[in-house]
Order: sequence, then C-alpha cells, then structure tokens
Amino acid sequence: MKKSIFAAFVVSLGGFLFGFDAGIISGVMSYVGPEFNLNDFQTGWVVSSPSFTAMFAMLISGRLSDIIGRKKLLILAAFLYALSIVLSAYSFSYEMLYIARMIGGIAFGIALVIAPTYIAEVSLAENRGKLVSIQQLNIVLGFFAAFLSNYYINYLYTSAQTTFLTENNVWRWMLGIVIIPSIVYYIFLFFVPESPRWLFTQKREDEARKILISMHGKEKAKIEAESILESLKEDHQNTEKLKLKDLFKPTLKFVFTVGLVIGILQQITGINAIYFYATSIFKQTGIGNDASFSSGVLLSFITVAFTIVAMFLIDKMGRRPLLLIGIAGIAISMALCAYGFKEAKYQLTLEKITLLESSIAVKLKPIAGKVYDNDVAFKNEMKSILGDQIYAKNEGTILEMATQMNAVLVLVGVMGFIACFAFSLGPVMWVLLSELYPNRYRGLAIGVIGFVNGFVSWIVQQVFPWELSNLGNALTFSIFGGIALIGFFLLYKILPETKGKSLEQIEIDFVK
Repeated sequence: MKKSIFAAFVVSLGGFLFGFDAGIISGVMSYVGPEFNLNDFQTGWVVSSPSFTAMFAMLISGRLSDIIGRKKLLILAAFLYALSIVLSAYSFSYEMLYIARMIGGIAFGIALVIAPTYIAEVSLAENRGKLVSIQQLNIVLGFFAAFLSNYYINYLYTSAQTTFLTENNVWRWMLGIVIIPSIVYYIFLFFVPESPRWLFTQKREDEARKILISMHGKEKAKIEAESILESLKEDHQNTEKLKLKDLFKPTLKFVFTVGLVIGILQQITGINAIYFYATSIFKQTGIGNDASFSSGVLLSFITVAFTIVAMFLIDKMGRRPLLLIGIAGIAISMALCAYGFKEAKYQLTLEKITLLESSIAVKLKPIAGKVYDNDVAFKNEMKSILGDQIYAKNEGTILEMATQMNAVLVLVGVMGFIACFAFSLGPVMWVLLSELYPNRYRGLAIGVIGFVNGFVSWIVQQVFPWELSNLGNALTFSIFGGIALIGFFLLYKILPETKGKSLEQIEIDFVK
C-alpha cells in the first residue's frame, strides 16, 4: 500500500508543475504584458500556448504509452518541463516566450493524461478514487506554491528590499524558480515501477506479478492479477489495431459520451480563466496590485483545502454527488461575480488623479469626476488617453482609485467557484476517466477526451482577455455561470456512479 501511494505521488508531481505554471503565469503577465507591449491576442497566446500543444500531446500520449510504457513517457515529460522552464526564464522576446511555453505544454499534455491512467492501474478498487485524486491535489499544491512564490517575489520587488530584482527581471525569477521541482520530478520518476497492467498487456507476466506483490501483498496481488488477466483475454485475442472510430461503437457510446461531457464541462465553466488570470481578475475589483497577489494566495489555499476534502469523500460519497453539488455551486458563484461587477461604477476624482505620476495625472485631469457605468467604457477611455502600454503598467493603481463596487461579493464568488471546482470537476473528472473505459480502449479514449479538454481550455484562455476588454466582467462571468447551469442538468441525467467497483466490474456494468 505504501509503495502504491509513493508511486501515485511521484507520477502526479507533473500535476504539481502544471499547477505551478498556471499560478506563476498569472503574476508573470503583470510584468511581461507591459514589457513586451502585448495586445489582447498576444496576452491570450502567451497564457494559452501550453494548452494548445498540450491538447495534441494528450491526443497521442495515451496510445504512445500503450506502445512504449507509462514510465518512459513520464520521464520524457519531466525532461521537457525542465527545458521549457529554462527557455522561458531566458526569453528575450514575445516569440521565444510562447515557443518555450509550448514545449512545456507537450509535457503537461503527457503528464495530465498518463499520470491518472498509471495511478488507476497500480491501485485497488477500494482506494483508487483517493489515489487518482492525488493528481488533482498536486495540481492545486502547485497553484498554492506558485501564488506564494509570486507574492513573495513581487513583495521583494515592490518593497525595494532587494537590489537584484528589477522591472525587467522580476518575472524571470518568477518563472525560473520552477526549475527546482522539475528536477525533483525527473529524478524521482526513476524510482517508480512500470504499470503492472501495461506489463500484462506486453505479456511480461512475471515482472507484473512481482510489482503487484510489492505494492499490495501476495493475497491481493493474486486476486488483482487474475482480474487483470481475465479482462485482457479478449484483448490478446483481438490484435486488430485500434482506430478513432472504435470509440463510437454502440458498446462504448454511453461511457464515451459521459467522459466527453465531463471533459468539456471541466474547462468551459472557466476554471483556467480564473487560475491563469487570477491576479488580473482581482485587479478588476479595485483592491490594488499588492492585494491582488495576496488574494491569489488565499485562492490557492482554498483550492488545496477543498481538494483534500474531495479525497476523503470521493470513495465514501461517490463521484456523482460530488460532481452535481460542485457544478451547482459553480453556477451560483459565477452569478455572484456577475452581479458584483454589474453594480460597479468607475470614477477618478481630481484628488486621486494628483496622486498618480505627473505625466499621467496631466492627461487624466480632463476626465476628473466623470462617472462610468461599466468597466469596458472606463478601460477604453483610459487606453485612448494613456495608450495601451502605460495603462497596462498602471492598471492596478488606476482601478484601485476609480472602482466603486462591492469587491467582497466578487471575491466570495471567485473563492466559492474555486472551492466547488476543487471538490468536484477538478479531481472527479480524472478519476472517472481512469475508470470508465475497458483496458483495450483506455489509452485512446483518455487521449481523445484529453485533447477535447485541452482544446476547450485553450479557447477559454485565449478568448478571456478579449472578453474582459469587449464584453466586460459582468457578461463574461454570466456566460460561465449559464454554462455551468446547463451542465448541471445534463450531468443529472446521464452521470453514472462507479464508487467501490473494480475496473472490470465497471466494464461489465456500463460497456453495453
């Protein structure tokens, strides 16, 4: 049991690095955007480019791992992580930065698909949900570490407590710090065994049995081995090469539809918009630059806390109740955010304008006292007066001075969204994907759904800056809330329960 926990923790460290990257980029963009003078599309592309390559990596990594093994592919992912981090930290242009992040995206795609598959294959039915959830726990621990790191580095820079941090290199330190966990991940992967289920598919039965015994003891290993071999009998007899169209067979129609719906809902409800742009979102409430970084720490702490809650409940309450409660909470939380932003007003008084830099204050004095009913009109006016680059550098300060709204309401909405996601769509999706599919189709099915999940994630990240600039905060969050509400009714109708069932029993029950 201890060995299976160790293996699950190590392979899911890729999730930690994914979370670290997502959290780090939220703070990095506060400095990179102005330095490279990025527009909305370029901002979205720097943030979303890892998701773009990740979705293609997800599409092929399942099948590739069926050929070369889970462990070798995870080691490759760890190497690509480290390479991406070094290139990102030393980027001298917008182009080099997004190319470096695209390399990291390949690693994300491999790790996010293969880690839950591997964990499901080394765990027993009674603790599979908990162990697969370690993947999500590591993701949110990565978020937490990233927001803490960002907050501390930003604090050192803004408080002038150090001389080595400058406006031009502060974001490089934010990115470069990730090299430490990436090296740890790479080294530790050499100490985990290959998946015993995969070894059985390669007819390396003696090796597979030894690994099962070392993880679960002789008695449980014997039962598990017999169960695996029984499920693989048909697969060994059928040597026909799998094709994408095989996933649309009548026997797989139900489980593939369930997986596809959950894969889309996990991203289209806006989770990566919140995580990847957390600092920018908090700035929109007018709480200021420093408070935006510290709020990110609180956000990531809540994520960790509720992910741990999910790990304790997922094998007791089951997958279905957690998902339904969580997605209902997401819809309510997004409605709170939308209402809070809808009621906001924006006004720069002459007294506050004089507190800005003199070159900025002179330009803004003609609009002193003018009231704006929505954030789009106010920000467009600021950009037309100051220019995009100057406004981007001073956005946090200007919004802090001008915004009149119930910031607490929006913060509660964002934190509520994060909490609900952390005990539902976050961990439960990966658990279900690792359970629902027959061994023969598992790699291909998870790869395809991972591709769709990554594509939706990329679209959300790419479009989000444009949405804020053109649709405004209120309408953007209303859209996310509406989608979550539709998702609740859809899942209520089709979502099965897999709690406490072996992979083979799930196949008997749901593959018809």
